[in-house]
Amino acid sequence: MEFGQIITRAGEVIDVIGVIAIVVGVLYAMIDAAIRRVRNTGPVYERFRRVLGRGILIGLELLVAADIIRTVAVTPTLESVGVLGIIVLIRTFLSWSLAVEITGRWPWQRHGATVDGEAADGGAERVPVPGR
Repeated sequence: MEFGQIITRAGEVIDVIGVIAIVVGVLYAMIDAAIRRVRNTGPVYERFRRVLGRGILIGLELLVAADIIRTVAVTPTLESVGVLGIIVLIRTFLSWSLAVEITGRWPWQRHGATVDGEAADGGAERVPVPGR
């Protein structure tokens, strides 16, 4: 087996792992939400979104890694690198959006501040959000 085939296989394996991570994340979030609903042990919807988002984020990161491995290591043409750039931009935007949804704050905000300016720790810290 030559180098290109090994790299292609590695990218495919990481792709599969990324898809599995998303599926497992969805299943885990659904089971966790169902258990929390039956036991009535706190907020179901907020936790469901957070757990689901984390599963999707892990899967997206793995899918981006697989794309980078396959595209850059095997066929580094200008066209393939351009397509990779677009794919990475889209997936990075999705990952960033999910991270904001999960944490409730922009990446540059201090820990404890949320997007709407309310502190996540019950109001102990207030950080203004530009444009609001």
